Amino acid sequence: MNNMDFVFQVLNNTRVIFKEIIENNTLKDLNKVPMGFNNNIIWNIAHVVVSEQLLVYKLSGLESTLSEDMINKYRKGSKPEGDLNQEEVNKIKDLLVSTIQKTKTDYNKGVFKNYNPYTVSTTGNILNNVDEALQFVAIHEGLHYGYVLALLKAIKK
Repeated sequence: MNNMDFVFQVLNNTRVIFKEIIENNTLKDLNKVPMGFNNNIIWNIAHVVVSEQLLVYKLSGLESTLSEDMINKYRKGSKPEGDLNQEEVNKIKDLLVSTIQKTKTDYNKGVFKNYNPYTVSTTGNILNNVDEALQFVAIHEGLHYGYVLALLKAIKK
């Protein structure tokens, strides 16, 4: 197993956890923005899907499978614009798995040849290639998993 296999394993496991959180919570709870927070569970989950696509595909000069509308709705600096319906939540749930599977397939096919270096705003790290981008994506998704756990705790109070 190479390093990137491990990164994909971590990403896959984190995405399965997010999928279970969607399945085990009501639409109301997924959409709820508790006091002291500026976003909700479903925004955080959609945000990790969008961020992976931007950091891996867009910065490699490739097209994302996501719509521009979805990208703009959940990219860095956005926040929930209202409650999502069940259909929208189901789409995000499906994208959690399908996007990371496609990324792994494309990675193994050698699709990611170029990369536009990008400085991460929160940590100041520079992503120089797709491997570094994927490693950062794993950290980013772990960070948002932490936010989601805090949101769950605040909602269940």
